[in-house]
Amino acid sequence: MTPNNSELWFLPLGGCGEIGMNLNLFGHDGHWLMVDCGVTFEQGERGNRVQMPDPDFIAQHCDKLVGLLATHAHQDHIGAIHLLWQHFKCPIYATQFTAHVVQTKLRREGCAAPVIVVEQNAMQQLGPFTVQWLPITHSTAETSALLIDTPAGCILHTADWKVDHTPVVGKAFDDESWRSLGARSIDAIVCDSTNATQSGHSVSEADLMPGLEQATANAPARVVVACFASNIARLQTIGDLAHSSGRHLAVLGRSLNDMIASAKVCGYLQDNFNVVPAHDIGYLPPHEVLIIATGSQGESAAALNRLAQGTHPELELEPYDRVIFSSKTIPGNELAIEQLVSALRSRKVEVIDHSNTQLPIHASGHPCVEELAQMYRWVDSSLAIPVHGEPQHLRANAEVAKQCGITQRLLGENGDLFRIRPTPGIYRSAVRTGRLELLSNGQLQPV
Repeated sequence: MTPNNSELWFLPLGGCGEIGMNLNLFGHDGHWLMVDCGVTFEQGERGNRVQMPDPDFIAQHCDKLVGLLATHAHQDHIGAIHLLWQHFKCPIYATQFTAHVVQTKLRREGCAAPVIVVEQNAMQQLGPFTVQWLPITHSTAETSALLIDTPAGCILHTADWKVDHTPVVGKAFDDESWRSLGARSIDAIVCDSTNATQSGHSVSEADLMPGLEQATANAPARVVVACFASNIARLQTIGDLAHSSGRHLAVLGRSLNDMIASAKVCGYLQDNFNVVPAHDIGYLPPHEVLIIATGSQGESAAALNRLAQGTHPELELEPYDRVIFSSKTIPGNELAIEQLVSALRSRKVEVIDHSNTQLPIHASGHPCVEELAQMYRWVDSSLAIPVHGEPQHLRANAEVAKQCGITQRLLGENGDLFRIRPTPGIYRSAVRTGRLELLSNGQLQPV
């Protein structure tokens, strides 16, 4: 199955009809371009199980694969690269921060995949694909949408995104640059659907400081903030909070330390982010300590769960300490988080989350209905392909596109071949898809 020079195809192997483990293929003139290669985490009796898309189709066509483009540094977009790269062995392209995060993981895992750094707004020629990296705001630094142009047609792949004019870290969303895309002849927009069922507009990262200040105010002892390690803007906000409240800042969790190292190398977290060594925090007056910890989703091996169980080597939480969940609950993690909160409360630790605070303490990185509508009006494509969501999210996204005058919407799932040019349509179940699971011995097994 190979596209000819008049055809432009989109083929998702992961992330379409589900949330997570994104792997997208674009095909034209006998060649393929891969965008993202991520994992998902499934709850099991022994904790989170790491799963990823089965790359069998593109592995069989790897001689026609011109590159892998990593849009941003979230695990559901880059987490499988070191595990699957041996199946396709193509160059990896990413902006500076994402590239550093990927390279750190590759070195740790002994993977020799080449990573090529590209600048935001850069233009690249990869086989028959002309790619422009478009800066877009999301909940991690240097996220890029991709404008993929070919002689047969042009696709805008949004990746994960939101409209954030005050993102704290990185470039603000530039309305004018996105409005200008309306003058381009864009045949299809492949668009994030994660929050398509949510009305209104997402919260800006800059709007979280008042809520976090309120959640921290009058805390008589330690404050621990749990958040996603890759959210560099959130880390900066917490660093600013530690500075303004006169608390020492500490960090618990390997993924946090890795992300902070990558961020600092790339010029982020330069102000108000002086971290005290983890082994010192137990000796500091509790009311002078603010800790950032991994484990907001109840992961059994993460720092927060070890604190809740009293098994963390650096610190033991005490009564009157306070834990703030600056995060959302990812579907499927409800029970693990409930058990984590119960364990914390059993130690007489105060827990604050979105349910018991009036001001926002977390901001999603995905567009709600108002933002989706604005994007569709700006880009003015004739075809919308919703991705990054479960079926209800895809349907909601398609309805927004319809209301904005997008004349054709294609709804499908992993393995469906979306034909964009010359005639839009879907070839259902064109490719066999599935999942691989990472076993404890490092091997991959079909699910």
